Amino acid sequence: MASSADNIPENPESGSGELTEGTDRRGRVRLRRAAVLAVPATLVAAGLAVLTAEGALGVQFAISGMPFTVTATNLDGTGFEQFGNLDNMAEGSPNTGDTGGQVLVVTSAIKNATLTKLCQSVDLGGINLKITAGGGKDKVSATDLTTDSTELSGDAAFDNIEIGNDASTLTKAGVKGPIGVFSQQADTVHIANLRQTNYATTAGVFKLPGLKLGFSDSAC
Repeated sequence: MASSADNIPENPESGSGELTEGTDRRGRVRLRRAAVLAVPATLVAAGLAVLTAEGALGVQFAISGMPFTVTATNLDGTGFEQFGNLDNMAEGSPNTGDTGGQVLVVTSAIKNATLTKLCQSVDLGGINLKITAGGGKDKVSATDLTTDSTELSGDAAFDNIEIGNDASTLTKAGVKGPIGVFSQQADTVHIANLRQTNYATTAGVFKLPGLKLGFSDSAC
C-alpha cells in the first residue's frame, strides 16, 4: 500500500518538493487517519481501560475540541467494546490548532453502566466548570454510554474478553466500528479509580442522582 507521502504534491513555486503549509496539514490528517488502524487493545495488559465508546447513539456531533476530565471511584458495566476512532471539530473552530480539526481517540461503548462518585470538569481558562453525582447511596447509571478519550487509567477487570476483533464485527454493546480497525470487547467490565481525558460523551439514558454543577478553582 502506498504511503501518504506518495500523494503529497510538490510546491509548484519552489520546484524542490518542499511541502506547502496546506499540503503539510493534509499529510498530518492522513497520518492521523492511518493511526486509527494501529490503536492497540494492550490497554488491558497495562491495567488501563476506557469509560466507553462510540455507542448505539454514536458520537456524530462536531466536538468543541476542549478536553474534559472524568473520574469515578468505580465503574461496572455489561456489554463492553473499544476501538480507535477520529473525532472532528466544527469548521473554523478556534481550537483546531495544528490538528486539522481532528482528534485521534480511543472510543469505547458500554451497554449498561453504573458509576460511583462521578466527577466531570472542564477548564474554561482559570476556572473549572465542575459536575459531581452519585456520591450517596444511589449510583450514576447509563445505557448506551459512550466516551471518546485520549488518556485513561484505572484498575480494570473483564469477563470473557476478546482482543483483536475487527471493529466492524463487534456485538457486545450494539456498536460496529470502522472495518479494518483493531478492537476488543467483553461481557462485563469493572474499573476502579477511573480517570479519563475525554472529548465527547453520549448516552441513551443518563441518570445523575445528587447532581451538583458549579464553578470551582479545582478540577476533578
